[in-house]
Amino acid sequence: MTVLFWFRRDLRVQDNEALTAAVSFAQTQQKPLAASYVFSEDFDSLSPIRRNSLIASIQSLSGSLPRGLVVCAGKPALELLQLSQKLGVTSVFATRSFDTKGMLEQAAVAEALYAVGVSLHLVGSNYAVEPGTVRKEDGSPLRVYTPFYKRWVQFIGQQPFQVDLQAVEWIAGFGELPTRSPDSPIQIKASEAFALETWRKFQKRALMDYSENRNRTDLSGTSHLSHALAHGEIHPRTLLAELGDSPGEEVFRKEIAWREFYADVLFHNPHTYDGYYEPRFEKMRYESAEGNPKLEAWKTGHTGYPIVDAAMRQLLTTGWMHNRSRMIVASFLVKDLHIEWQVGARWFEMWLTDFDPASNSHGWQWTAGCGTDASPYYRVFNPTLQGLKFDPNGDYVRKYIPELRHIAGADVHEPWKLIDGLVHGYPAPIVDHFEERDEALARLEEIKG
Repeated sequence: MTVLFWFRRDLRVQDNEALTAAVSFAQTQQKPLAASYVFSEDFDSLSPIRRNSLIASIQSLSGSLPRGLVVCAGKPALELLQLSQKLGVTSVFATRSFDTKGMLEQAAVAEALYAVGVSLHLVGSNYAVEPGTVRKEDGSPLRVYTPFYKRWVQFIGQQPFQVDLQAVEWIAGFGELPTRSPDSPIQIKASEAFALETWRKFQKRALMDYSENRNRTDLSGTSHLSHALAHGEIHPRTLLAELGDSPGEEVFRKEIAWREFYADVLFHNPHTYDGYYEPRFEKMRYESAEGNPKLEAWKTGHTGYPIVDAAMRQLLTTGWMHNRSRMIVASFLVKDLHIEWQVGARWFEMWLTDFDPASNSHGWQWTAGCGTDASPYYRVFNPTLQGLKFDPNGDYVRKYIPELRHIAGADVHEPWKLIDGLVHGYPAPIVDHFEERDEALARLEEIKG
């Protein structure tokens, strides 16, 4: 008889509440423990860079376990059922998921295992505070971030979990990892150890100045931990346990809370993974995405707006995009090109190595104006002004757009104004921002009342 641990978005061994529970249970029951990971059915539809990043994470995780991972691919319910029958599994442990797809997945697994007498134990979460915990006095969920944060801080403070992997006997792993794609522009470095190293470097490098520099696209002012948090190579509980009360640390704590707020919103509104939080926006007129050349220009970074294009090319070459840039490109897609937010959200899901279901869906809806913000649609980012403010010297643009490297300083944000600005093939703007802003607000008027 065997106990099985099912890794999901918790690709680490330390500060893993569910794994700690599994080891304790196996030790008490005097049963060996096996560890597994199931690659999803849609794995091959992801971009090469995202596929490779996940492979790197799983490979490093397998190496950190006493006898490696059992690797499978397909529907988790079917794969874990077959694995349980093969290994004589009596109990399966896993971290509870609170996002739409994850909840459906674990429900299917529980049903399949129950049918053969195997129990599924869901323990802990990927969050410092489990979604659904923070509520109003009357028990209803919170729709606004600030009151959520004030209540959320009352629940944090739990210390990281420690586990002794040598306390139990382990079953040897088997199965092969997917082949890494040679088409990826870079090879992602990913592991629990690298996540901790990144955190330590951020504490020394930029944490104290985080409040001032986090929005600058041209500076390394962010933590670069979003990949590790999305894959679960580090838990937010680990980060929060080491935060003090400096201005930078306080803002960083609030950014962690934003992630948990969106997880809470999605938990209470599972349809908003790909549906509207504010349903009236379903009635808005949108441009078709099918065969739309402007959409293709947006995807490839050829809109003629340098800050937008630099961000989209950053995504294609690194699998990551600065958070300020994510808001800029999202606003441009929805309010300048009038294309529904779900189109952009799916593109991000394909490419972002730090893809998080809740943050992605509700970050897009916040910018698109159909999310949790009180009066958000009137916020239409001017891409040129955003570039001048958050990339004041143009370094971010020049890094990702070689066609504009001949332009010095802030002039790079308006190359169409220069005699030689477009001589190297960079396109003129595909739309007039001011005209499209007016059009976006006109479409908003149509769905009022």
